[in-house]
Amino acid sequence: MIQNGLRTALVFLLVMAWPARATVEADPVALLKNMQQAYHQLNFELTLVESGLGEPEPKRLTRGHLDGQTLTHLLHLNGRPREFLQRDDETSFFDYSSEGYTLRNARLPGLFTRVQHLPLTHLLEHYEAVIAGRSRVLGRTANLVRLLPKAEHCYGYVLWLDQQSGLLLRLDTLDHEASLVAQSMGVALSISEQPAPLLQELQNIHLPPAMPLADAQPAAGAPATWQAGWLPAGFEIRTQNRHRLPLTEQPVEYLMASNGVVDISVYVAESQVNESRQQLVRQGATHLVSLVSPGRVEVTVVGDVPADTARRIAESIAPSEAVEAKE
Repeated sequence: MIQNGLRTALVFLLVMAWPARATVEADPVALLKNMQQAYHQLNFELTLVESGLGEPEPKRLTRGHLDGQTLTHLLHLNGRPREFLQRDDETSFFDYSSEGYTLRNARLPGLFTRVQHLPLTHLLEHYEAVIAGRSRVLGRTANLVRLLPKAEHCYGYVLWLDQQSGLLLRLDTLDHEASLVAQSMGVALSISEQPAPLLQELQNIHLPPAMPLADAQPAAGAPATWQAGWLPAGFEIRTQNRHRLPLTEQPVEYLMASNGVVDISVYVAESQVNESRQQLVRQGATHLVSLVSPGRVEVTVVGDVPADTARRIAESIAPSEAVEAKE
């Protein structure tokens, strides 16, 4: 009986070893294409737990296809009620603290869903994709694809792709020392022939009227008075405007820089304090750096980048004339 047990174990190990060899030889770009195809074609419900600093945050991502329409629902399961509903190119945002609204051509928040839509040619401009082996998550075998940033000052990522369906089941964010910074990990998965009953209920629900994404953003207005003297390679300013903060009505100048994968927001405003100071807050992969200059100007940088990157951007913010003179 012991010999039979050893023989069974040996056969099991040999069976497991063969896919591992195939995985090592696989094309990482083909795996990424398969991931995006699975996301866009399958009916599934995936429960995720996002962790970094602070309490782990569970979410449920439900996606399906009904009568030629694609629906995606993302629900925060803990804390204040927050949810998002995507019907084709219209995305509705709901938060207990404000009224819901619907935008056209907007995306769901978070890299986990963004990476499913990004054109791979653009993604691979900024990251090198390499096979990182094979492991298990959710009791399922997964191919690991690592995205190595081609530029300094950015995080890298490891994508855990279900070997059977191709779906993304886990996403790890790594710093330059390959230490784990944040993680989105699936803890329950259901793939079905038919969409989840929830999506059938949401298909015809009344939603706020949709408006173009551009209409939801403040107008550019007067010429910019502040510029970033330094941005990580591959990043460029995509949005710049002046508006008032919703809660405080404080006027700010806003800049948004992006490489198409990661967005960095910069706010410049008159400081409410007299002395110089610095503040650093981290939530998972997101850093907030706030600097107050002797001239009572407060610069706040928020983004999924390392703290040193956010701080260097904040320190580079200067009047437009000064930046243009350096150039």
